[in-house]
Amino acid sequence: MKLKTLGTSAVIPAVVLTSAAPPGFPATGNGLWYNTPADFWSKSYLPVGNGYLAAMSPGGMSVETTQLNIESLWSGGPFQDPTYNGGNMQPSGASAAHVAMESIRASIFANSTGEIDNIEVLTTDAGAYGSYVGAGYIISSINVSGPVTDFARWLDLDEGVARSTWTQSNQTFIRETFCSHPSEACIHHIDSTSNATLPNITYAWALLDSGLPTPNITCLDSSTLQIRGLAGEPGMLYEILGQVHSTSGSVSCISLSPTNSTVTVGGAVETWISWVGGTEYSMDAGNAENNFSFKGVDPHAALTSLLSSATTSSYSDTLTTHIADINSTLYGQFSLSLGQTPQLDLPTDQIRAAYQVDEGNSYLEWVAFNLGRYMLASSARGTLPANLQGKWAKDVNSPWGADYHSNINIQMNYWSAEMSNLNVAGSLFDYIEKTWAPRGATTAQILYNISRGWVTHDEMNIFGHTGMKGGGNTAQWADYPESAVWMMLHVWDRFDYSNDVDWWIAQGWPLLKSVASFHLDKLIPDEHFNDGTLVVAPCNSPEQVPITLACAHAQQLIWQLFNAVEKGFNASGDTDTAFLEEVQTKRAQMDKGIRIGWWGQLQEWKVDLDSPTDTHRHLSHLIGLYPGYAITSYSSDLQGGVLVNGTNITYTKDQVIAAATTSLIHRGNGTGPDADAGWEKAWRAACWAQLGNAEEFYHELTYTIYEDFGPNLFSLYDPGDIDPIFQIDSNLGFPGALLNALLQAPDVASLDTPLTITLLPALPPSWPSGHLRGARTRGGITVDTLEWDDQGEPTVVVFSVDPNPISPKRNVEVVYNGERVGSFVMDGGARIQIEQF
Repeated sequence: MKLKTLGTSAVIPAVVLTSAAPPGFPATGNGLWYNTPADFWSKSYLPVGNGYLAAMSPGGMSVETTQLNIESLWSGGPFQDPTYNGGNMQPSGASAAHVAMESIRASIFANSTGEIDNIEVLTTDAGAYGSYVGAGYIISSINVSGPVTDFARWLDLDEGVARSTWTQSNQTFIRETFCSHPSEACIHHIDSTSNATLPNITYAWALLDSGLPTPNITCLDSSTLQIRGLAGEPGMLYEILGQVHSTSGSVSCISLSPTNSTVTVGGAVETWISWVGGTEYSMDAGNAENNFSFKGVDPHAALTSLLSSATTSSYSDTLTTHIADINSTLYGQFSLSLGQTPQLDLPTDQIRAAYQVDEGNSYLEWVAFNLGRYMLASSARGTLPANLQGKWAKDVNSPWGADYHSNINIQMNYWSAEMSNLNVAGSLFDYIEKTWAPRGATTAQILYNISRGWVTHDEMNIFGHTGMKGGGNTAQWADYPESAVWMMLHVWDRFDYSNDVDWWIAQGWPLLKSVASFHLDKLIPDEHFNDGTLVVAPCNSPEQVPITLACAHAQQLIWQLFNAVEKGFNASGDTDTAFLEEVQTKRAQMDKGIRIGWWGQLQEWKVDLDSPTDTHRHLSHLIGLYPGYAITSYSSDLQGGVLVNGTNITYTKDQVIAAATTSLIHRGNGTGPDADAGWEKAWRAACWAQLGNAEEFYHELTYTIYEDFGPNLFSLYDPGDIDPIFQIDSNLGFPGALLNALLQAPDVASLDTPLTITLLPALPPSWPSGHLRGARTRGGITVDTLEWDDQGEPTVVVFSVDPNPISPKRNVEVVYNGERVGSFVMDGGARIQIEQF
């Protein structure tokens, strides 16, 4: 297939281009730089964020138009419609729903192919589902004109700062933009390298995009802009406060009208604006006690307090604190080298344009890895987790609502978090506890007639939309009650990697137990095959059309969930042994979701419906290959014994891995007829790495960048479009896929089973030397260092064990190139070094 290449940014005739990285760009090359101005938001703007706020910087010259986001600014929900109920049926419809569910199951079991046409009766209209909303633009204008020379703009990933510099009217200017997590504020600063007096500078706020009601824009005081508006009519209240500072000179705020105010700075040597933003949204009000209003207090008082705190320090102190936070969060405990050589003589867009599949470029891949971790930390450390666009979205109606798609997308966002030592998942678990669980209990009762635990489906907003989002035959998207099951594996991983028993007792275990309780009641006897197993019905393999029973994806996930219950029970302090026994009993009875089909594939459904020409974007039935373990750690003793045409068959692990490989081959490279997104390619790369196939891993990893990453390395949906959609999951999934080629320690069903750590399982020749330091594996083990030489072979690996492992004396085996090169027992505080391979 002939593949497309993305072009570079257009050259602006009035700008004389620089030919090398600008002064101040990291000598390590850890960043992105450009010698042309930004054009399209999704392809060339550069991101900053602190979790609470985010901004996209075009790196402008005389005018900088910085696009803003507030993490909880959403349209829809109860702020738009007070009767909004999370997409659930009314309680009066529960009896009819229960009858319909039983009828659907009976029809599936009775049909010779185990399928039905639709489940529309179970779905509900989206209602006031809403969308993540852009928060407008801060416009900074400097009164300067004439030809421009030495223009450059860049994102410094060592410091988390977007900068631009240029020379005009005999002055060299530099702009800096960053969002500080310690201060929960964003700052935009401008000065000149000569410390001369700046021309007059004006700050204003504007919507630019139509759709939102016009807000009030007033002067809170002589240096502060106050923007107060609604995310709809009616809608959620939001507020932005922007306070302007300067060294010497004068600052004055002028109200031209109730919707137009500006702040002007004259005679300053340097000036900056600090802005904070918030809404009246509150997760703590997303429960029955608060009538699911999600309404908190007016944000003004909190914002004035934040702004006051953020502006007590000098600019240099604020910047220093921010840089220290970025370094501590991203690089304090973790580092990666792929043996890359920085290319400081070429802008990032030109390096990207020259990038080729299979040939690759270790430097660009290293930058993309670091960018992914930076974007996760910059979007996940607020109150809400990273959404479908992280926290960066410019539209009133963002693509797919920039919501929380929960059948791969939100999961992929967090692939690298635990392994790369990023402590950023707290907001994810708070979000699940406070928005999924309360409404999900209602959905469980009304839709499934289950009173234990709770359930969610695929598309989730910040208002607890837990019902099947319908309005037609939307089963392939809506029929996904396993979304919370998948997320509970993230809950288990958090504990398995961290050994944080206090967190496990307080939050992790209660979440896991409640979701497992629901699925204990949802599993039913298989009356189609009548083989004595427990199955799910109805089910859709995510975004596939067939509505059937025992989808492999669901069965594998629930089996892994039940394993996590058993592994985490003792540490939880729970005394409910009846619950544990029920989990163990039904886990033994359930279909495990592992079957080999007529053309040698791993079946996606219990009924052999797979087509060898199906190149669907999802790899749902391979969930047990990556990121799960039902395939990777397959055990014939635990998962064997499948009844096929009246014959009991027990597959070997080699047979199961071979079938998964066949399925992965036939699924294609991630550019099927139904999509062209980066996440599907990153998932394929991770799976090939799991199989130890370095060639196919690197092919897919390089194809991910080549096909879907723009000049600013944003992952772009439909990348050939002139103004494509930004979708963050591939950016955040990329580090996870890459790490899976360097280090693997897949989960297993029982803590009695040895943990196997595999070194460099799919190292491509393009990374002939390098190191990985501070990575974590399961069992609370840290890989202090893993180094490899220019032959691609390990030279040393050092492990350290958490002082208080949850499973003391657990056996660990270390494998390289298919051979065991070491083993140790998980003694608390132990340090193990291996140098012979």
